[in-house]
Amino acid sequence: MGSKAWAKPGRGNNGTHEEILMGKLAIVKPNRIQNLERVLESAVVVSWADLTRGCQSGLVHIEYGFSPSGTLDYLQVWSSIRRGYWLLACSYWMSPSQLHDSGVHFDNGYQSEGLAHTLGVVMQHQSAFALPPNLGRQGLLQITTPTEMESMAAAASMRDVSDCAGSALTETPLATS
Repeated sequence: MGSKAWAKPGRGNNGTHEEILMGKLAIVKPNRIQNLERVLESAVVVSWADLTRGCQSGLVHIEYGFSPSGTLDYLQVWSSIRRGYWLLACSYWMSPSQLHDSGVHFDNGYQSEGLAHTLGVVMQHQSAFALPPNLGRQGLLQITTPTEMESMAAAASMRDVSDCAGSALTETPLATS
């Protein structure tokens, strides 16, 4: 591969974004539908310090479940900064039930305004993203401690989501507790 394989994230000369996320180079073209799992990974990486409470290393899981219509019904973000010990950082539910309200809710002392905002936009505008296939089970993403390049790529990806979502970023109501 030429120098583009190791290029810093940013705009290429053809209007694309070159990104390295989770060790992989990706060319993101404007107005292209982004993969929802990739957007969720980027949101976690951008909020890494909030989810690992400032620790330099850790592991984050995103668990999600589908509604009968094939869209995501909920997601949960779990954080581990000590091997074998997981804490629920936050959850997002599309519909309320007797056990929870709809929207984003933080648990166990976690808080991240940026993550809350991004989850609200993503979950309320799922049709703007390529959804993962519903394989009849819960989905799970595992995100390891990001490198500096992965963090820069995630920030670029979040800027693209903001650009694509436009006014939706300022119009999405969020519930927090």
